[in-house]
Amino acid sequence: MTSKTDKISDKLRGGYYTPAPIAQFIADWAIRAKSDHVLEPSCGDGNFIEAALVRLRNLGLNPGDLNGQLTGVELIKEEASKTLARGKAAGLKTGNIKNQDFFSFVAAQKAEGAKYDVVIGNPPFIRYQNFPAKHRDLAISLMNEMGLSPNKMTNIWVPFLVVASSLLNREGRLGMVIPAELFQVKYAQETRVFLSNFFESITIVTFKKLVFDNIQQEVVLLLCQKTDPKSSGIRTIELENLEAMQGLSLKGIERTPVKKIDHSSEKWIKYFLEQDEIDLLRDIRNREDIHLAQHYLDVDVGIVTGRNKFFMLDEQEASAQGVQDFTQTVVSRSQHLEGITFTRGDLAQNLDAGITSLLFTPPDLPFEELPAACKRYIRYGEKEGHHKGYKCRTRKRWYVVPSLGIPDAFALRQINEFPKLILNSADASSTDTIHRVKFLTDDSPKLLVLSFLNSLTFAFSEITGRSYGGGVMTFEPTEIEDLPLPVLTQTALDYDEIDRLMRQKKIRKVLDLVDAELLVKQYGFSKKDVLRLRAVWDKLSSRRMNRKKR
Repeated sequence: MTSKTDKISDKLRGGYYTPAPIAQFIADWAIRAKSDHVLEPSCGDGNFIEAALVRLRNLGLNPGDLNGQLTGVELIKEEASKTLARGKAAGLKTGNIKNQDFFSFVAAQKAEGAKYDVVIGNPPFIRYQNFPAKHRDLAISLMNEMGLSPNKMTNIWVPFLVVASSLLNREGRLGMVIPAELFQVKYAQETRVFLSNFFESITIVTFKKLVFDNIQQEVVLLLCQKTDPKSSGIRTIELENLEAMQGLSLKGIERTPVKKIDHSSEKWIKYFLEQDEIDLLRDIRNREDIHLAQHYLDVDVGIVTGRNKFFMLDEQEASAQGVQDFTQTVVSRSQHLEGITFTRGDLAQNLDAGITSLLFTPPDLPFEELPAACKRYIRYGEKEGHHKGYKCRTRKRWYVVPSLGIPDAFALRQINEFPKLILNSADASSTDTIHRVKFLTDDSPKLLVLSFLNSLTFAFSEITGRSYGGGVMTFEPTEIEDLPLPVLTQTALDYDEIDRLMRQKKIRKVLDLVDAELLVKQYGFSKKDVLRLRAVWDKLSSRRMNRKKR
């Protein structure tokens, strides 16, 4: 059994090894001839090396003729030894496995002008700060030489992928297991541009269910070819699970429709759509009469308390502590925002239900000058150690929470089904689970809130937000601001009726009403295109919400 300590160690060094069927599938796709020279940048205990040996043998290579055709690099000595032991019977020799840092290996290979026909593997999934500085600095330097500028949010799989690609020959192939983050995270946007320019053909194989044991990491198989005039562009193939991959032949990949690749940094979720749907979204992006939400909204994170257990209270707790006069009303969960307006009635209902809706906000004064009730509660917090948390201990006064501004509206940071704006008529603020929104224009706040509920904005939300498995979509403030937002200038829609329908969870009825007024009547979309936008949202949201653990 794998211990918790082992799992933590694996996580820090990125040591999650590839299921054998995946390694063999990638090796079979990437290696086309028994003369191919193959590189595995991070061979771990040898799954990809073994798969490459099987493929080369099936193509007619005798074990005694392997020589220097197969090269594996592995930083950890014990793992390198395991790889060598697994491959000895198939002709693997000590010189085939390099026990060293991959980026030092690359620097030496580049100096010698070395090139490979194939690169295959599963690079480490390690956060920037957990990667040893001496290896990290060289990795970043090699990326800089290639014209890329990674930042400190970069996961180390990115330089493994990019730098390894630079060792391919003119017709080389790369096959790697990559986190599905490639599709959507901001730190990978430069990588998406690089891949689209460096490779002529890209195929991405995804799985609806997780394929790695013991972790919630969603992965994709990235299959790239530098020169492929027959199928220039990008393919996406979605499989149910690992077992379904057995039915995917190499010819089946070639028969999958190719889509035109976009050489921008946009997220790649859109490639799960048909080409005509992608073209429709691109046309909308180019319309001058549809602005991004940032034209109308300034979105900011909610209040960061640093210790909700201390700062967040319900009415009974605030009264018992005697601090009810030193609180601010807040909303802290999306479930408490059912409609498109958060009213004083909603707030009262939350308070009556015992929901923690009060934030402790003592005066910003030295401790000695505070009211007695505040002193008592702060002493209690210190006795419980609440002042020792990072956010609290770095403040001038740990008990004073900054940035308490009351917004015009709220926006959901995490969603299950769809995004929305919620007008704030309760004079409340929110914790950092919910974003705060300020309106920037003279447009009617109610019209802006109504306008957000349309099939166009919903469709773009699925390719703008980020989902890491489990079905939940997450939006940073800038990602909400990046949503295209057509806006009503006037309408016959009844705001209160839409609010009632939203509370009844009748989103389809709401979309029918708003789409007809906003997209068709005001912006001139055909009913057919509105239905296509709705279909895009349905397709991508269903895909997101249907992904489950194996």
